[in-house]
Amino acid sequence: MYILNVLKSILFGIIEGITEWLPISSTGHMILLEKICQFKEVKPEFFEMFLVVIQLGAIMAVIVMFWNKLWPFRRVAVSDTQKVIKVRMISINLWLKVLVGSIPAGVLGLIFDDLLDKYLYNHITVAITLIIYGVLFIVIEHFNKKRRPRVKKLTELTYKDAFLIGLFQALSLIPGTSRSGSTILGGISIGTSRTVASEFTFFLAVPAMLGASALKLLKFGFNFSVMEFVILINGMIVAFTVSLLCIRFLMNFIKKHNFNIFGIYRIILGAIVLIAYFVGR
Repeated sequence: MYILNVLKSILFGIIEGITEWLPISSTGHMILLEKICQFKEVKPEFFEMFLVVIQLGAIMAVIVMFWNKLWPFRRVAVSDTQKVIKVRMISINLWLKVLVGSIPAGVLGLIFDDLLDKYLYNHITVAITLIIYGVLFIVIEHFNKKRRPRVKKLTELTYKDAFLIGLFQALSLIPGTSRSGSTILGGISIGTSRTVASEFTFFLAVPAMLGASALKLLKFGFNFSVMEFVILINGMIVAFTVSLLCIRFLMNFIKKHNFNIFGIYRIILGAIVLIAYFVGR
């Protein structure tokens, strides 16, 4: 049973690492995966926490990959024997924009966290939101074919842009929406390039996931069994490794392709889930 749970945590880590950054909803896939791959001998409260805290592994991948953009302090040589620490205002401005963009989801998440867990964390909600946002991806990509992006560089993103994208991120509190999907859609809709929308999505994930994970850990407490601790750490390590590969893939993919394929995938998966639900009934 111990080995089986470890293997399951590897599977969850793989799914998290892939779906967290592709606009297809990590939470939605995790909820669906739980229906066919349940952990044995763990508390239900642990699994609820696990679905969120496993995202910390994915977050570490962002920090590692974009360290040079995110870390604002640099040691600069002023002589052959002396170095001083200088602050990079580009990084400071980026973090300020990330904080502004994090306000809507942070406030609404604190207010509605329990209600969302109680009423919306189910496969029907996931199926419906998968389909809705799948259609939106295709529609928005269609209207953006002949439209030139207003914001082509991350440094051109304004605080107003950051807040508007943050409003779209708040929609991802509904399972199946996809945090990356909603923020990328939001960014493209207000005139950013796919690259800018995707990168800002990665950076917005840092405070969003740290905050959500801290909230879940505080609610759960730190009374882990040995098995639960191993499952969580193992899942996070796998999610980190897979995220490194997935982020690289996405950044290369969007240079030559649009997001239509993800929209189609979402629609097909959502339809399959609905059909399975009603046939099962």
